[in-house]
Amino acid sequence: MSGATLAEKSVARLVARHRVAAVATVSPAGTSVASVGACADADFEIGSISKGITGLLYADARERGEVGPSTTLGELLPLDGTPVSGVTLSSVTTHRSGLPSLPAAASPLRRSLALWLHGANPYGDTLDQLLTQARGVRPGPPRPRYSNLGFQLLGHALASAAGTTFQGLLRDRVATPLGLDVFYAPATPTDLRPAALTGTTRWGRERRPWTGEALAPAGGIRARIGDMARLAAALLDGSAPGIAALDPVEDFTGRVVRIGAAWITIERNGRAITWHNGGTGGFRTWLGLDRAAGTAAVILSATTISVDQHGFTLLEQLTGEEGR
Repeated sequence: MSGATLAEKSVARLVARHRVAAVATVSPAGTSVASVGACADADFEIGSISKGITGLLYADARERGEVGPSTTLGELLPLDGTPVSGVTLSSVTTHRSGLPSLPAAASPLRRSLALWLHGANPYGDTLDQLLTQARGVRPGPPRPRYSNLGFQLLGHALASAAGTTFQGLLRDRVATPLGLDVFYAPATPTDLRPAALTGTTRWGRERRPWTGEALAPAGGIRARIGDMARLAAALLDGSAPGIAALDPVEDFTGRVVRIGAAWITIERNGRAITWHNGGTGGFRTWLGLDRAAGTAAVILSATTISVDQHGFTLLEQLTGEEGR
């Protein structure tokens, strides 16, 4: 069975529940892409896979000498000596910063209700609004705690260290070097491309796009499936910036799950799988790598039904075919 057939078969399995989806496989035999319900030019919200990209940018900034493991958020962002200013960038990358998922000032409950009742975007904040919210946060103990706030601040801190915006950093250090033509973080709906997809719930209700300057480093990147395939190939061959981000450095949930700079590594059926998933108001995504086998799989769906199990299964099948 070829990689192309695997991608096509995977889309065929998804279509019953995911009306709009795209799949890519990468292996030593080549790269293949398949989609249903969308043209090849369509871009999807990749959700928290954006954190993995920010992890790459962090590792790249360390290689450039722009930041170090003890660099704090307050050294790079105007946090006015508040408790959050002392949080180190390195602790954010492994979700050990003590920062909450969202600051209380962001009114998470109100935003969630607006999303579920009206399909609204809960993350349209500007960077200034994010910083105002962050100044009121008091970090908790340095234990594993998944934090969207942490990665939002991390990405903008890295941009500050480089003297640019996060959107500029994403373009100049990831998209342009890797030839990713559609790989961007829209600050407002007017920044969306004409081929930007609209996501839906599992019941088919449309959701407004998750755009936002503040959101970008934690969940605001959009991409085409072909560009996600090129990214996955660059992660496998080591040509992606900040490739050290993939290497696990801490336990995340016990010794079974390890974490690098955002990227999760688990052992599944005797193989080490490095991965991240994503979820927004209308999209679900997954990117996984078997680095030892040189294989990768990407699934993008414009529906809020998990694709994680599909992703793990596809990668396992792909790796199995390569081993024959």
